[in-house]
Amino acid sequence: MASRGSKPPAPVAIELAPIVLIKGKEGLLIDRALDSLRSQARSVDPNLERTDLNAATYQTGQLDMITSPSLFGESRLVIIRDLETMSDALANDLLTYIAAPAFDVWLLLVHPGGNAKGKKVTDAIAKAKFPVISAEIIKSDRDKLELIRSDVRRAHRQMDRDAMQAIVDALGSDLREMAAAVAQLLSDCDGTITLEDVHRYHAGRIEASRFEVADAAIAGETARALTLVRHAFATGVEPQQLVAALAIKIRQMVKVSASSSGRGVNVGMQQWQVDIVRSQLRGWNDRSLADAIQALGRADSETKGLSRDPRYAVEKAITTICRLRRRR
Repeated sequence: MASRGSKPPAPVAIELAPIVLIKGKEGLLIDRALDSLRSQARSVDPNLERTDLNAATYQTGQLDMITSPSLFGESRLVIIRDLETMSDALANDLLTYIAAPAFDVWLLLVHPGGNAKGKKVTDAIAKAKFPVISAEIIKSDRDKLELIRSDVRRAHRQMDRDAMQAIVDALGSDLREMAAAVAQLLSDCDGTITLEDVHRYHAGRIEASRFEVADAAIAGETARALTLVRHAFATGVEPQQLVAALAIKIRQMVKVSASSSGRGVNVGMQQWQVDIVRSQLRGWNDRSLADAIQALGRADSETKGLSRDPRYAVEKAITTICRLRRRR
């Protein structure tokens, strides 16, 4: 049974019960939970009869009619999504049903959580000790990486960390798309999945990552950085997001540079991150880093309204950073 107090990156140990509530707005997690529960129900009774009810148009007595004992004795699976749109009739019938669920019936309910309509019903389900599966929105890159790790681990496979990060950077805005990319790689690639595998299989589909743009810029690769940034714009990345990614990279470089100089700076990064940034510092010094910070400060102001063309402001900042890298 999934924990009620935490937000797992993916449904874990989901168990079928007479009533199961899936609570949250993350579509991928909702789909996976429903798939798992449907599969469990069909393994119990292959002749299972499934019914989907519309929460908003529900009429009094529908649930009672569907869950009444069947003439042929087959089990029944009832799924009701969008509980926040439920009619008063459904709310009343559910509260009655929760007190005395029918035999050989599995009722799966989906609610977005929070203070949305239907909280009285969801509270009653929790109070009755029926399973409540968390499907809260996954926002952080850390949780998205953990979701990929979970999928890879479940397949008894391995994937390099930079390959996972590339998938998150490129497709993390759509978890279904991200999970589909991971599934394709697991299906088509042998052995450990690498960054090269990710680029080879998804070069035509993966949107340019803002951090790939930043990496190209701090490496002084002007042509590649400008190509990536234009592709990033074409796939919906905002100018301010690119400036933020560049700023993160430059700040990391400043911290690691200061630490390497024996200034006692706490860099606040994992050792593997420090090693990467240290290698990226080749070709940079304190003066060029300071100039890069100034260039990004100007770009930040320009992308927030000072310039009529924020995209050009980003390209100008990237060109400046590339020139600073080569100037040393």
